[in-house]
Amino acid sequence: MKSVQVYDKPMCCSTGVCGPEVDPVLPKFAADLDWLKSQGHNVERFNLAQQPQAFIENKAIHGLLSTAGTDCLPVVVVDGEIVSQTVYPSREDLAGWVDGAPAKQRLPVTKSDGGCCGTSGCC
Repeated sequence: MKSVQVYDKPMCCSTGVCGPEVDPVLPKFAADLDWLKSQGHNVERFNLAQQPQAFIENKAIHGLLSTAGTDCLPVVVVDGEIVSQTVYPSREDLAGWVDGAPAKQRLPVTKSDGGCCGTSGCC
């Protein structure tokens, strides 16, 4: 199994899904990380506001912050290699980095011919 580390921007809590104005990307990304964990991968998430030592201890992250500042965050590291920075990747990206194949979509939204799925109309 792979080791995935996420180095987040400074946020009020560990996932950033608190407060009056939650970025809609954050709950989805948190769910995608939970999905990775359920697949057996080791996932760690570090928040600059709450765990600055983790950013200092990782030489690659520390160097990136020294040259680019916090604009490079979030940074995703898989097995010690930086695979993404500045954006929260999709589940498909995460799956590709850990398994070498895109994630399977759980529920189809439309059929390949453009028609609706299911017998009760569009999903």
